[in-house]
Amino acid sequence: MGHDSRPVEPEQERTGDRLARWADSRLGRRPVARSVRRLVFPDHWSLMLGEIALYSFVILLITGVYLSLYFHPSSELVVYQGDYAPLRGQLVSEAFDSTLHISFDVRGGLLVRQAHHWAALVFVAALLAHMLRVFFTGAFRKPRELNWVLGFGLLVLAMFGGLTGYDLPGDLLSGTGLQVVNGTILSIPVVGTYLSFFLFGGEFPGDDLIARFNTLHVLVIPALMVVLIAGYAVLALRHRPAQYPGPGRTRDNVVGLPAKVYAVKAAGYFFFVSGVIFFMAAVAEINPVWDYGPFRPDQVSAGSQPDWYMGVADGLLRVMPGWEIDFWGHTLALDNLLPLLAGTLLFLAMGAYPFLEAWVTDDDSEHHLLDRPRNRPVRTALGVAWLSVYAVALIGAANDIIATRLHMSVNDVTWAVRVGLFVVPVLAFVVTKRVALALQRRDRDLVLHGRETGVIKRLPHGEYVEVHEPLDPARLHTLTSHEQHRPLDAVPPRDGDGAVVRGTQRLRTGLSGFLYGPGTQIPKPTATEHEEITGRHGS
Repeated sequence: MGHDSRPVEPEQERTGDRLARWADSRLGRRPVARSVRRLVFPDHWSLMLGEIALYSFVILLITGVYLSLYFHPSSELVVYQGDYAPLRGQLVSEAFDSTLHISFDVRGGLLVRQAHHWAALVFVAALLAHMLRVFFTGAFRKPRELNWVLGFGLLVLAMFGGLTGYDLPGDLLSGTGLQVVNGTILSIPVVGTYLSFFLFGGEFPGDDLIARFNTLHVLVIPALMVVLIAGYAVLALRHRPAQYPGPGRTRDNVVGLPAKVYAVKAAGYFFFVSGVIFFMAAVAEINPVWDYGPFRPDQVSAGSQPDWYMGVADGLLRVMPGWEIDFWGHTLALDNLLPLLAGTLLFLAMGAYPFLEAWVTDDDSEHHLLDRPRNRPVRTALGVAWLSVYAVALIGAANDIIATRLHMSVNDVTWAVRVGLFVVPVLAFVVTKRVALALQRRDRDLVLHGRETGVIKRLPHGEYVEVHEPLDPARLHTLTSHEQHRPLDAVPPRDGDGAVVRGTQRLRTGLSGFLYGPGTQIPKPTATEHEEITGRHGS
């Protein structure tokens, strides 16, 4: 099915009118109370990814409240006199002392502390997986762009929430990570020094860091996350849930479970997720700060590894050459600044993609049916390429561990990661696109020829053929119901009046051809083709 692009809106239309119309279509028009009464939830396994993130967040709040009753966010030095004998009599911070107290002296403290840490890891992982599901299925399209923005903001806040919580105990491992954070902040031109002094309360490590991070971790970030989750829920109620294509599923209805049935299943799933997280906390040790010891600025923990979601930043830092340049009498530490910019751009590209695709395709229609990733080869390939950058950078964050375990040179591992950051995304894009196109060809053959039965039939003139069985209507609908967009028409360098066409318009048409031009999709079979070939196989 073709998709005709809309004419460009008149230039004289007021910006305020366009923004008002845009916001009205994205915020929804149905009252929330009416939406709740008539709400139906699509029943598909991939929707559970968002539920895992939500339930993990609830566990984070509950365990965080419990831990805050015993944790003392202070950098003041005290003599440790707790039950952990190897550190008894050592000077430690109050934060480290209270962390050991929770782990060894408070009944159930270690279980709750580890459950809190595991829940944080599961929360970020489930949130990222949920965002990827939304991306690959095109659930970010109108009218759900704001849902994507809120989800993206929640992912960023979750990463910073994990970073601030990871650094609260005041152990040597978290202190090593803070040294990396401080070096990255100092590399920011003009304002880097001021940001560092403000964050640490003076020259690193300062005396106020733990107290300030505790405020961010316990109050500011959770409050912002609750606001984003509430906004996401309100928008989800105002819009119909997006659903996968299938028989009886249209843009005007939702096929799924009633709210009451879904609520019962959700309650059971919450307890299941809670049980898994606490089981992990009971059997799998995580962040044993007593093994690392208290933080000292003159020491660095060997084999330091951040939590996985911050591994991309650490990996980019580790493989960046030690470049520095002088600019107007100031030294720019590019070995820290460039990885910071690269990581920021990597995530900003993810956050801005829905708006870029809508602009490139000139698509202003509402979408309530999800895409199969194979039917959008370029978008799917771009997503896999983004993931490959993340994966290669994560490998770079473990370059020392890989070199030690595999008895390799750390320089060889570092250079492999450097090359991989430029080569692997290109290969991932090409391979993913070709696989998606191959799957489209397979779907086309299934529609035209039907399913192979394994039955061999001999024709009157002696030829042997395999009998094909036509697909059932439900399967045919799934394979043929998707839209196939066409690229925007090419724009000449000058219009009919001889005026030069703006470069942004030419860029727009070029990117449109990149997404939906020749070689980016396999044409769907027409009804005539299907009838002719199906009749031939059935004879």
